[in-house]
Amino acid sequence: MRIEAAELRIVELPLKFRFETSFGVQTKRTILLLRLFGEGLEGLGEGVMERLPLYREETVAGARYLLEEVFLPRVLGRDLPNPEALREALSSFRGNPMAKAVLEMAFFDLWAKAVGRPLWQVLGGVRQAVEVGVSLGIQPSVEDTLRAVEKHLEEGYRRIKLKIKPGWDYEVLKAVREAFPEATLTADANSAYRLADLARLKRLDELRLDYIEQPLAYDDLLDHAKLQRELSTPICLDESLTSAEKARKAIELGAGRVFNVKPARLGGHGESLRVHALAQSAGIPLWMGGMLEAGVGRAHNLHLATLPGFTKPGDVSSASRYWEEDIVEEALEAKDGLMPVPEGVGIGVHLKLAFVERVTLWQRYMSAS
Repeated sequence: MRIEAAELRIVELPLKFRFETSFGVQTKRTILLLRLFGEGLEGLGEGVMERLPLYREETVAGARYLLEEVFLPRVLGRDLPNPEALREALSSFRGNPMAKAVLEMAFFDLWAKAVGRPLWQVLGGVRQAVEVGVSLGIQPSVEDTLRAVEKHLEEGYRRIKLKIKPGWDYEVLKAVREAFPEATLTADANSAYRLADLARLKRLDELRLDYIEQPLAYDDLLDHAKLQRELSTPICLDESLTSAEKARKAIELGAGRVFNVKPARLGGHGESLRVHALAQSAGIPLWMGGMLEAGVGRAHNLHLATLPGFTKPGDVSSASRYWEEDIVEEALEAKDGLMPVPEGVGIGVHLKLAFVERVTLWQRYMSAS
């Protein structure tokens, strides 16, 4: 597969709601979008990094520079037999998994189209629909939280995840548990706590949470292992899992009993497959995380979540929750807690080009010639 040309864009989409987590509030999403061209086909990739280094260190500006000036020049015009060859082409550059993932995932889409198969089959998936939950940001009040939980349970979502932080944790989770005793309920701290908060976190054990996600530092494994030994509730690792090597160390340390897989955080589908294999061998359940993706990133996540190790409902909820209009033609919508995987070769979605043009802030076309 020869990569003949690429088009990079930065697009901006307003969110339909105010999304608050422990590290801030989002009302819009700035998205790095990549189109790869080769042999008459197009592959699509979407960046999940943000304008500021709040979730991890990478930013939209930094990823744009690396893709435009370093990564794409390294592969344009080259004949790459498979995605592993592309990974090798970028292996000398340290870190920056999110920027690498934009290119690697676009190439996976291009490659799957070249072999005439849907991406889920190429990756080794076993199902054509994915069980999904919903992630709810911090609400203005407990009453607002209860209304939001009720609404999404009525819509059929199979797991409710609530964002928490010190001062907004036990009381709101207790209220939700009492109102919805049978709901599958989880909490996501986005690194808002420290080991000194052990007593506060141990209180959550009584609430029958399916797991507590990333309570401690974004780059930590050791303290999570110490905390997990003190809690009966499983810890789920998110931000601190940036590679299969990190996943291996987390397993050896006992830093968490559940893994949140985000292919963009891991550097793409290839590294996600390696994490999947490690987790299966260790008996650790996986679920597909979300980064407020638009249609391209959401489609990639759906295809990966069809692998057998993804046994818990993920964050890939309906696109219409987030956007008045998505960047793809296909409607990515859940029904009764299941999200169908887009049909067709590759990721199965196509850009809504006229709309993409309207929301584009910057673009550049690059050719191998």
